[in-house]
Amino acid sequence: MKKVLYIVLTILAACGLVFVLVNWYPYIFSQKVDGEIYGVERVEVPMAIITADGAKPSSQVFSYAVAVKDAKTGEIFTASSEDRRWAVVQKGQCAEVKFLPYPPWSLTRSGAYFGARLIRLYDCPAK
Repeated sequence: MKKVLYIVLTILAACGLVFVLVNWYPYIFSQKVDGEIYGVERVEVPMAIITADGAKPSSQVFSYAVAVKDAKTGEIFTASSEDRRWAVVQKGQCAEVKFLPYPPWSLTRSGAYFGARLIRLYDCPAK
């Protein structure tokens, strides 16, 4: 009886671990970058936006392409973001950004970042 209970608990723990990794992979393996904004551009989609009364427009309307140069390594991290806070960011400012990676099972996008969350925006120290 104890052996069966042990097997069932092991299977449940394994399923729970797989569930957590699949759902929260980008947050668990996110990359925090602190450095200078190398570029930020609003991605303009060539389309007309028509919404019903009170409906919110798609978040893709507020899409930005972001590039941040890491102050420590000099590596430039790039990602797309649907975070509206990027609208106020300008090239040359410094920021702390969390980059969210695609999971490795997304074979065509593995190794790239799909989200850039702006944590902190500040003026760069004098060079």
